[in-house]
Amino acid sequence: MKKYKADVVVIGAGAGGLAAAIEVKQADLSVLIIERDKELGGITLQCIHNGFGLKEFEEELTGPEYAQRFINRVIDLKIPYLLDTMVIEITKDKKLYAVNKKEGLIEVGAKAIILAMGCREKTRGAINIPGFRPTGIYTAGQAQRFVNIEGYLPGNTYVILGSGDIGMIMARRLTWEGCTVKAVVEIQPYVSGLLRNQVQCLEDYGIPLITTYTVTRIHGRDRIKGVTISKVGRNFDRIIGSEKFIECDTLLLSVGLIPENELTLQAGAELSKNGGPVVDENLETTIKGIFACGNVLQVHDLVDLVTAEAKRAGKNAIEYINSRYGKELKKKEIIKCVPGENVNYVKPDIINKRNLSEEIIFTFRVRHPDRRVLIQFKDENNSIIYKRKKIYVIPSEMLELNINLGESGINPDCKSITIEVIPRPEVLIEED
Repeated sequence: MKKYKADVVVIGAGAGGLAAAIEVKQADLSVLIIERDKELGGITLQCIHNGFGLKEFEEELTGPEYAQRFINRVIDLKIPYLLDTMVIEITKDKKLYAVNKKEGLIEVGAKAIILAMGCREKTRGAINIPGFRPTGIYTAGQAQRFVNIEGYLPGNTYVILGSGDIGMIMARRLTWEGCTVKAVVEIQPYVSGLLRNQVQCLEDYGIPLITTYTVTRIHGRDRIKGVTISKVGRNFDRIIGSEKFIECDTLLLSVGLIPENELTLQAGAELSKNGGPVVDENLETTIKGIFACGNVLQVHDLVDLVTAEAKRAGKNAIEYINSRYGKELKKKEIIKCVPGENVNYVKPDIINKRNLSEEIIFTFRVRHPDRRVLIQFKDENNSIIYKRKKIYVIPSEMLELNINLGESGINPDCKSITIEVIPRPEVLIEED
């Protein structure tokens, strides 16, 4: 069995993994990238639309252009990487076992590990649509690869279930290719992707958006012939008599993303409510020396935000190694971060009390959209630690706050803080 050694091993060679590896290499530590695909770049290689790099490079790039800048840097720094290699096990003493067709089973020893495996799409099985299993049903990302990488059109007339960003972008892409997109059907009363994509991809091309509806039946045996959509109530139950039939030969699913955390779970790290690992403010999981960043931790809106988070993970891994592998934390030394009213999840999940005097980056999403709200941080005694106004909040846009809790007057003996987004009371505080 061939063996490798590195100070830091990065699993995943997408935008997050590459950025983290570059950060580590620039600190003169050895790093190894392991990627299961056949080339570096990750999902950005099939995202040929523009809108990337506005924050990271202050210019607008396509996905491949964005990825290539990091790939070029990896090559310039001579960072080693293993392609077409699948990690199958991570042990608690930070040994990795992986397989590829050239070397068979390999072992990699590391002082720290950065998880950057990204996320995957929910499939038909995750949402239980009744009907047979004809051809012509794909996830939006799968169709994106067919069109942008392989050069195939999956069909001619489409219905897209779900208004995620990839679904809306594919609605525009397929329209450009001369296909007909009959409708984008969304179970919520609002889009689940970015508002800019709703405007640029749907409204600008006259593609119908049907909200509070979902697909309740798929017609066809060999090839899909159409779908029945039905209106849903408050509890997402089908309203009898509201059925509509839409003829199509292809159904695309854009119904959400799931962080790719089978390896994380297998390694023994604890997972949180959003499907990502439990992390502290240093992006370190519940296993010492294993860090997580990007969509494996939480699904991001923009790749630029993935890159920024990955750089933080790289810096924290460097600090962990330089401080001789960190310090074991006890329960009394941490503060739990709890999602409260209209908050779906919050990162970090825990905070080290010794870092309360430093600025901490909090990221979270709301459960439902609202206007004129107040974001509040409270301790277990219901005392307000921090508050901030927002004009509006929507689930599709991740909120990020940089807060120094020490300056906010938090009690060092505090055991937990609750983050909530509530209708704004009439108080005079600065507008966001």
